[in-house]
Amino acid sequence: MTNISRQPAFIYTYAYNDAERSLCHLEMRSFFGKDTELKILKSDIKIDPNRSPFMKGRLDILADGDEVEEIIAQASAFGSEEETNKVIFLKINDRQGQDKIENKERLQIERAIGSEMQGDFDLHNPDQLYAIVPFGGRWYFGLYCKSEPIWFHHMKKPKEYSTALSTRVARAVANIAVPHPEGIRAIDPCCGIGTVLVEALSMGIDIVGRDINPLVCVGSRENIAYFGLTGDVQKGAIEDITETYDVAIIDLPYNLYTHASWDEQFEILKHARRIAKKVVIVTIESMDERLKTVGFQITDRCITKKQQFSREIVVCQ
Repeated sequence: MTNISRQPAFIYTYAYNDAERSLCHLEMRSFFGKDTELKILKSDIKIDPNRSPFMKGRLDILADGDEVEEIIAQASAFGSEEETNKVIFLKINDRQGQDKIENKERLQIERAIGSEMQGDFDLHNPDQLYAIVPFGGRWYFGLYCKSEPIWFHHMKKPKEYSTALSTRVARAVANIAVPHPEGIRAIDPCCGIGTVLVEALSMGIDIVGRDINPLVCVGSRENIAYFGLTGDVQKGAIEDITETYDVAIIDLPYNLYTHASWDEQFEILKHARRIAKKVVIVTIESMDERLKTVGFQITDRCITKKQQFSREIVVCQ
């Protein structure tokens, strides 16, 4: 049976390597409340695919059916005489092994749907991009929004630290902390050169930065301005913060220039508990006992690895 979808629903496709799996899955759970090993996920929650460093794209479902022929039969209802279109078959799907759909059949399906749609078919520069994909025993068709790797353009900054988070990890951390930004106020009270701030601000997240080091505050402001963003970065210690926030992101200081002792880290955690309802901690050492001592409840976590170096990302409330 074919359905012309009325309730908004979306299919997301993903690409990540083994070292990124844990981080990507935590980001998935933050966005959708679930994760998957299939690298394809269906949800009624709408997320801009440009936000995630792991999303390949989003299919906005317009129709679904038990068989692909049912989609082809409905294709004339889609498209416009005023616009050109193109249909692609999403290679990331759950039809693998013996059930895998080979390239020849994929091309045939693309042509069959495209030839029935309104408007002209344009392979190279279509006004609208559509996609078809099998998933969970059904076929889904709709508008397709490709992800643009905005984070990639943030890799080269005027000011950099070798121990700063990569832009991919920083973007995922910002998403984990603030998956749904509307009405949420965030703070990065140990912001360093602003790697997380740049990613968060570029996604429209309401976030401010603080750091005790005046030089990195200057560097953070320079990095933010370099990408045409506007952000508030002030010099100050976390214990001096009097405002409260919905969420705090804390990449605990550990490099040679800003290494924090256990006692100093404990103070940071204690004040984070005071100023924010939710805290996302990035650490190179286990923090479980100290987090519990401060009064945090750990709600989720992941490990992100780069060569032999690993960080733990812990979500607390």
